[in-house]
Amino acid sequence: MLKKTLLSAAIALTLATGAQAAEVSEEIIQESFFPYAKGTPEFTGLKAGMVINQGNVEQFKDVLDPAMYMFVKNGDTEIKVGETTDFALHPSYIEATRKYSADVQLGAEHGEISDTIAGRPFPAEPSMDDPRAGEKLAWNYKYGYNWGDSAAIMPFYWTMRDMESGNKERTIKMNFHFLNFTHRTSQEPYPAITPNPSELFRGIYVQVLEPFDVKNTQLLIHRFEDDTKVDNAYLYLGFQRRVRRLSSGQTTDAFLGTDVMIEDFEGYNGRISDMKWTYKGTKHLLMPMYNHNDMVLDTETHQDDDGYQVVAFGGQGGCFPEITWQLRKVYVVESEPVDPNHPISKRQHYMDAQTFIIPRNITYDRKGDMWKSWTIGQSHPDHHLPVNKGTGVSIDDSFTMIDIQANHCTTGQFKGIVDPERSPVDKFSVQNMRASGR
Repeated sequence: MLKKTLLSAAIALTLATGAQAAEVSEEIIQESFFPYAKGTPEFTGLKAGMVINQGNVEQFKDVLDPAMYMFVKNGDTEIKVGETTDFALHPSYIEATRKYSADVQLGAEHGEISDTIAGRPFPAEPSMDDPRAGEKLAWNYKYGYNWGDSAAIMPFYWTMRDMESGNKERTIKMNFHFLNFTHRTSQEPYPAITPNPSELFRGIYVQVLEPFDVKNTQLLIHRFEDDTKVDNAYLYLGFQRRVRRLSSGQTTDAFLGTDVMIEDFEGYNGRISDMKWTYKGTKHLLMPMYNHNDMVLDTETHQDDDGYQVVAFGGQGGCFPEITWQLRKVYVVESEPVDPNHPISKRQHYMDAQTFIIPRNITYDRKGDMWKSWTIGQSHPDHHLPVNKGTGVSIDDSFTMIDIQANHCTTGQFKGIVDPERSPVDKFSVQNMRASGR
């Protein structure tokens, strides 16, 4: 405990160095980061421990997004209600918001923002009267605390399923790694890794472990601090033994034949400038957030040598994680592609107001019809692996991408680890892809 206290104090002192004279008001900080300090949201008849199913779903339609309402109404799944809990972020990230966010402004052009150092860029409550409120919320997501400064998912199982029959068609085992080069607050060095000659903001590195035909396929994404610069994306195919550059259009292709686009990762994996963002309002909705250690775990498959068990899946086709859902404060944000040739017309993002993760998405096709439903379950870090305790990171813990029109899904079961030693800087390089592919 003393070690953690000293570390937090050291981080806060470092962040304070060179801070702006102006600071975000404490009222704004409290409302942004501690929305349940004065009580949790309520809805008539809704209680922790109850189950929402076909028989009572109409009563609770107003706390479900349209896709989840449809699934429950059709009998595809049931929703187990859990208690609303505090997913407090790391104190260093909150302190960075206090010190650095007061003077952050959007630029004149879409995708432009003034210099930012760390923390939540726009902590004040969004307003329907602000035409750029959606864009500000998108920046809060980009510079949020999703996975903290670095983390790894090792291992990560993606299973493709026929939703009608429940047949498991194929399972791909992968490792994912994440690293923030800038906007760092909790892992040394902070606020940025130097040298950083390419001025990167974030790196994502993926390596496929199984099955044999795609083994050692690797994906590397470099996202720049300058959001107007197109991401660099590289793909290494094991059978070709070479690295090739991906075009921007390929990030909307099905990744390894799954129901997931590269652009879908984490709820949205693209530039702010690629979308027009519109704030649609604040609601209290049921979100897939829970304590991993209290859930129904998969005792038959994907058990690690250390005894860790992934979340179990059930419902229609085995496409739904068996988790509990909390009633939480949510910002509803719509994104429309700037590129008229993009394969979708829009996404509806349901952003958790406390953490700025995106646990729920609905994607609409070019005609405007509901196409895909994305759920990414979030575990509280203090009820997960021991290494994650105290990190303040909302742990991505399960996912499902359901293609509603094709009656098909891809599910994700995984072990998220917040440990900087798992994601060193040299892992996020083209040279590493070549070396790992030999």
